[in-house]
Amino acid sequence: MQGSANLNLMIKAARKAGRSLVKDFREVENLQVSVKGAGDFVSRADTAAEKIIKDELLGARPTYGWLGEETGEADGADPTRRWIVDPLDGTTNFLHGLPHWSVSIALEHKGEIVAGVVFDPAKDELFWAEKGAGAWMNESRIRVSGRRSLGEALFATGVPFGTKKTLPATMRDLARLMPATAGVRRMGSAALDLAYVAAGRYDGYWERELNAWDMAAGILLVREAGGFVEAVREGREIFESGSVLAANVEVFSAFAKVLRAPE
Repeated sequence: MQGSANLNLMIKAARKAGRSLVKDFREVENLQVSVKGAGDFVSRADTAAEKIIKDELLGARPTYGWLGEETGEADGADPTRRWIVDPLDGTTNFLHGLPHWSVSIALEHKGEIVAGVVFDPAKDELFWAEKGAGAWMNESRIRVSGRRSLGEALFATGVPFGTKKTLPATMRDLARLMPATAGVRRMGSAALDLAYVAAGRYDGYWERELNAWDMAAGILLVREAGGFVEAVREGREIFESGSVLAANVEVFSAFAKVLRAPE
């Protein structure tokens, strides 16, 4: 596996955090049946994984900025570079013993994502990309799918839960999209959904109410795999809007047209 020093550092950090999470994941299966439940334990596992990543990345690059789901944002002496990290994307899956969750690490340079890693420890699948160097899964180059019609395309999304406010919009999206496609999946990890678009497993993905750490690495994966990525609402900036719309080149326009149709 060849990449820049920064990419190799990201991969090392993701794998190290992944090993810690796998150990905790095995324990979750025992905790989830207890009266107290596994929530507190998973929270500690999440925080511990982020500490591992932060120690690795900032230990090697102490001048870089930081944005992490658990530890928030911190400016670095170098204002042009920032790590964007989600140590456990798919926490609910993890909590319920479902082996579909990931570690996501991205490097931002002057406002642009230039390297990204999404690691699925349960399946030992490492998705990685650098700007201009393509997208990869483990040692194999990946590309978005070549499907051309919505009717044969498979999509993914996230259905809002809890206090999220975009459930009506998502239900409207599903009502429009599902009759015209081969189906929609809701797997529970935005980072892996984007990685799966990059690998051609999904033909497209959309979601609202996301944070930068949910999608930063995945956005680069899709673009380097030959796909298109925009905000759900045309003309908006992805991180600012908290939304993402990603697909292969062939179906992107039709996909976007359905989701952006006026009410």
